[in-house]
Formats: sequence, C-alpha cells, structure tokens
Amino acid sequence: MIKTFVVAAATAIIATNAIAADIFVIGGKPDDPFWSRVKKGAEDAGKVAESQGGSVTWLGPQNYDNLGPDAAELIRQAIDQGADAIVGPDWVPEAMDPAFKAVVDAGIPLVIYNAGGIEAADRLGAMNYVGAVDYKSGYAGGEYLGKAGHKNGACVNTLPGAANIEAFCSGFNDGLAAAGGTGSVLQLPATAFGDATAVAQAVRAHLLQNPDIDAMFAIGDGDTNATVSGIQQAGKQGQVHVCGMNFNDSILANIQQGTQACAIDQQGYQQGFFAVSILNNHVMYGTTIPTREILTGPGVIDSSNVDLVIAGVEAGAR
Repeated sequence: MIKTFVVAAATAIIATNAIAADIFVIGGKPDDPFWSRVKKGAEDAGKVAESQGGSVTWLGPQNYDNLGPDAAELIRQAIDQGADAIVGPDWVPEAMDPAFKAVVDAGIPLVIYNAGGIEAADRLGAMNYVGAVDYKSGYAGGEYLGKAGHKNGACVNTLPGAANIEAFCSGFNDGLAAAGGTGSVLQLPATAFGDATAVAQAVRAHLLQNPDIDAMFAIGDGDTNATVSGIQQAGKQGQVHVCGMNFNDSILANIQQGTQACAIDQQGYQQGFFAVSILNNHVMYGTTIPTREILTGPGVIDSSNVDLVIAGVEAGAR
C-alpha cells in the first residue's frame, strides 16, 4: 500500500510539473496568400506541440495600414496571454523592437523570422532567425532581369516604411545596377497593398509617363499579378518584364505562359514550420540550433523549373 501511494504521488508530481509549449506566432493577415502558407507551416509544426499538451496561436493584423504599431501590440498581447515562446517578423524595427525587447526581458524565448535577418536576432537577443535575407531576395530579382538584358527597372513598393520591403527594393535596384542597369522605386500608399485595381492603375500610369522602363519588381504575389495587369493595360506586354516576391497558382501560370519572367521564392511554409519547431523543442527539451541563421531563400522560379514547382504544389509540398 505504501509503495502504491509513493508511486501515485510521484506520478501526480510529474503530471503537475509537466512542460508544454504555448507558442504565439505573429504574422500577416491570414487571408494574405503568402502568409496563409506561413501559417500552415506553423500550424503543421504545432501538431507536435499539441500532441505534447501545448498549442500554437496565430496573431495577425486586420490590415497593413499601421503595420509597425499594430504588430507591436500583437507582440505585447502574446506576452500578456502567457506565451511560453514567441515567433515574429521584425517588419518595422523602430515600432516593434521595444516590444520584442520586452519579450526577451520577460525571459520568453524568441525567434525572429521572415524579416529582419540575423542582425535583428542579434540586436534583440533572439535565439535564431528563420527566413530569407530581404536585400538578397530583391537583388536576385534585379540581377536576373539585368542579366536578361533589361536596363531600366522600377520596384513597386506598396508598404512604404516596412524595413523588409525597403530592402527588397534596394536589393532589386542594386542587382539591376550590377548587371549594368538602373533602378528606381514606384512608391504607393500602404492602402494599395493587395488592391489589384489601385496597383494596376498606378503601374499603367507610371509606364506611360516613363516609357524607358523595361523591368519591374513587385513585393508580393498579389501585387505581382496586378503589376502584370498594369503592364498589359499600358500596352507594354512583351516589352516590360516582371519579377516578384513569392508565388501562387496564377503566378506559376504567368511564368508558364511567358507573361512573367520570374518569381523569388522564400519558402514561407518552411519559415513557419522551422520557427515553431525550434521553439517547441527548446521549451520542451532545452535544445538549441547551432546554426542561428536558417535561410529559406532566395530561390528563383522561372521557365526552367516552373513545372517542377507546380508538381510540388500539387503534391502539397510547396
């Protein structure tokens, strides 16, 4: 009887002290095509956390009109709700860094992903950075179009003030310049992001006012489709070639059909999956990853490999 009581008491203590990871992930709007893939990656990794009694909670803004302050508020919300670990992108450092520092000061493990790079992770005291390097992603697009012979490019920026978007455009212009071209920025208000009509009309007007432009770069899949539409409306199809961040079914079709030159892949699913997996294992077992910068891009999707990417999409792997 005494032996049974001791075993039962020990079991109760173990159960009481059982560790489980409640991980909060700050990301984009769930209906944003790119962020829906990031969210799926986070949730798939979260199935392991759930099997261990933990959870993954996604927090995203309603829109991108006030991105930095809204995201900072979501970070503080995660702290207030008792997060065991937090994942977040450092989109607007001046607005978001104080909130991230509050995470670290509270002793909550942090992984920066998607935006900010290893520089943000080091500055904030985060465990890791998971994602592409934004500048290099833009550079890859500019370099690709420059090597194809394009000389005058414009980056369509619909999220002015967001550090990762500014880095996309800076990288694009530098990549184009490295190949002998010249880049510029078509800056639109944040309300234009995801507004296909507004972006297409702005692109059309810009091309008609600047007939020497022969290359364009867009910061997301929705804006890329709108840029292709604007080029068509300006009567410039076949003359102005497009590369853009991320991809969806219509963008892959664009590349197959030749209405888009390339897409820059940063593997959003992997960003969500790896970030959550790292933190869950850290909370549960104290593990760390020696490689603190885990890069998921950039990769170039063009006519040479688009069929393989489409096969991956159909298999649910991309």
